[in-house]
Amino acid sequence: MTGFGTAASLLGRPDVGLLSVSEMLDNARRVVAATDLPVVADADTGYGNAINVIRTVQDYERTGVAGIHIEDQVTPKKCGHMEGKEVVSTEEFVAKISAAVSARSNPDFVIIARTDARAPLGFDAALDRARQVRDAGADVLFVEALTGEEELETVAAELSDIPLVFNWAEGGKTPPLPYDRIVELGFAMVIMPISTLLAATRAMQTALAKIREAGSPLPILDDIPAFGEFTDLIGLPEINDLEQRFS
Repeated sequence: MTGFGTAASLLGRPDVGLLSVSEMLDNARRVVAATDLPVVADADTGYGNAINVIRTVQDYERTGVAGIHIEDQVTPKKCGHMEGKEVVSTEEFVAKISAAVSARSNPDFVIIARTDARAPLGFDAALDRARQVRDAGADVLFVEALTGEEELETVAAELSDIPLVFNWAEGGKTPPLPYDRIVELGFAMVIMPISTLLAATRAMQTALAKIREAGSPLPILDDIPAFGEFTDLIGLPEINDLEQRFS
């Protein structure tokens, strides 16, 4: 559950720290309810200091997500591939991750430590910070916005003893590598957080332009799901079965 996509879909606004923790938790509950797959959710900066992080972890656990990632930006944060990011001290970030690890009640709940230090502090500082939160107990590391394949190779080699996240963000700072190369480097998790958001946006723009030109949806009927197909997708057969069962 991407913070970028949550801000865009719920608010129609960029990912610049406008969402509250309550809005993120509500969205997480809806995503979890819609799928049987494990859900990993963005928890931004943890919404405060280490004490706030404890409550954030507990609240996210209650939504049913399988794990969260917490980053080291200052508040208000920004999308990891935007300019002008700032980060907290390494000591503060380590304290947050330590608090997150101690707060979970389910040992299988995954704590992903994400550092955005590459842009404001440089590659070496980001790598050192990743090592320190690994030692603080993070289950997975997410070194955000690496700017070249050489940096990806170094991170994968230097942090080979812990699972790593690769963020495949179209148009972002990280090079667009094919899946096989990401696997070869040794990354354990690939997230593609905005692919469907971008695709849906372009599809809606195209459909609305055609409707405006023609004055009706007739030109797009062959390009969109049929009404029955869509209602099947969102669970109408299940509702019909329940109506029969309990009528």
